[in-house]
Amino acid sequence: MFDDIHTHKSIDSNFPAIRNLTFSEAGKIFASDNKGLFSVGYHPWYADEFSITQNDKLIEWTNDSRFVAIGECGLDKNSIVSLEKQLKVFEVQIILSENIHKPLIIHCVGCFNELFRLKKKYNPQQLWIIHGFRGKPELAKQALLLGCRLSFGEHFNIESVLITPIDHLYVETDESILPVSEIYRSISIIKNCKVEDLNAGENLIKSVTT
Repeated sequence: MFDDIHTHKSIDSNFPAIRNLTFSEAGKIFASDNKGLFSVGYHPWYADEFSITQNDKLIEWTNDSRFVAIGECGLDKNSIVSLEKQLKVFEVQIILSENIHKPLIIHCVGCFNELFRLKKKYNPQQLWIIHGFRGKPELAKQALLLGCRLSFGEHFNIESVLITPIDHLYVETDESILPVSEIYRSISIIKNCKVEDLNAGENLIKSVTT
């Protein structure tokens, strides 16, 4: 019931979760028999670490059934990496997402105009999930109109949660110490629905594991 679509923590086996891995973590995980669901990608803070060799390794990992999403990846105005470099690396991951039919878990800070331009440019068939969304409802409306999904964590704008359709709304812990169940309950109160109605994460995890 409490599917966590983005976390950096070791996974609590009680609830399905997609754990985001660094490249060094991924190398160890995918060389082992550790169970779980994982995402890997070039975070915009580290986009300057992109290399053909590392990208080949990323592509290799996508063949592992435990690899279910690319990310977190995206754009961040606070990154020391140039926006030009971030855009190039993000576009590589957009193309990979389309090629392997896996969703993107997107980190976006202060670069929504650029993100929306890319959404229009590529018209992707795979899900774009903006994780940790804290923006105002006007921004949420723009993202939703373009077909993006929104994932909410411990901190969020209540009005943005209210306007997000349940089938476009995901829940995550990211780096929060709160249990994902608490975040689900908070959002269900705002949405005036049952916790089990917030099943977009369950549907996502089913879709990427079948």
